[in-house]
Order: sequence, then C-alpha cells, then structure tokens
Amino acid sequence: MTTSLQYCNITVNDVDEAIAFYGGALGLTITQDVSSGEYRWVTFGSEAQPGLGIVVSVPHAGRSQADGDALQELLTKGVLPMLVFSTADVDALFDKVRASGAEVLQEPMDQGWGPRDCAFRDPSGNTVRIARAQGV
Repeated sequence: MTTSLQYCNITVNDVDEAIAFYGGALGLTITQDVSSGEYRWVTFGSEAQPGLGIVVSVPHAGRSQADGDALQELLTKGVLPMLVFSTADVDALFDKVRASGAEVLQEPMDQGWGPRDCAFRDPSGNTVRIARAQGV
C-alpha cells in the first residue's frame, strides 16, 4: 500500500499576490481556481510532483470568524510553518524569485547538514525555503 500527500494548504493575505509569487516567481501551475462567495481557493501543481496540490486561501476562507481571526494573527506574526521546495538549480531559482521582489531571508549557501538552499518570505510573510533536490 502506498500513501502519498495530495494537498498542502498555505494561508495568505491576498490570493492574487500568492498567484504572482507561487505561479510567477516559483513557476508552479494553477490547476484549480474555485470561488465561493467572497472567498477563493487556488490550487497549484508541479510537473515535478504530479498529483500534489498546493492550495492557497485567506485566513477566513471556510473557517469561523474566531478561527479565521486566530489564523490571521499567526500569519501576521510570521509563525506559520515554513514551506520547503526543491529544485535542481537553487541559484537560478533564487535569482528568479529575488527578481520578483520577494524579501530575501538567506542567499544560496551550502548547509553543513548537506543541501544548498536559500530562503524568502512570500508576500504574506510565510517563510519559503528552496533546497537543491536530492540526487542532483
């Protein structure tokens, strides 16, 4: 029996800004764009991992007012879990993401525990790390 991750959710302040970052800067592809009332859920995919979806939405989308408020507070503080992407060429993707205007947290460097990686904040303040893909 095989178990695999199907979706990962990312909370953002603005879905359109997230599209520019995750779609434009990181090069992910929109696979679904679903609206319900004033809220919207956009799913991104990647050729490198078919079947895996990354869904972005705002804190109050599909949540109670209290839960949305609590999630908004955590997003504002920048304490939601970080995201880690992998690529064959960290330096090239770093240059592309930096050119998008994203806040750089760490330029590409070889880590003592193995991978070469870098880090940014997405437009909502989420930490996004980009590591060299294993075996590259």
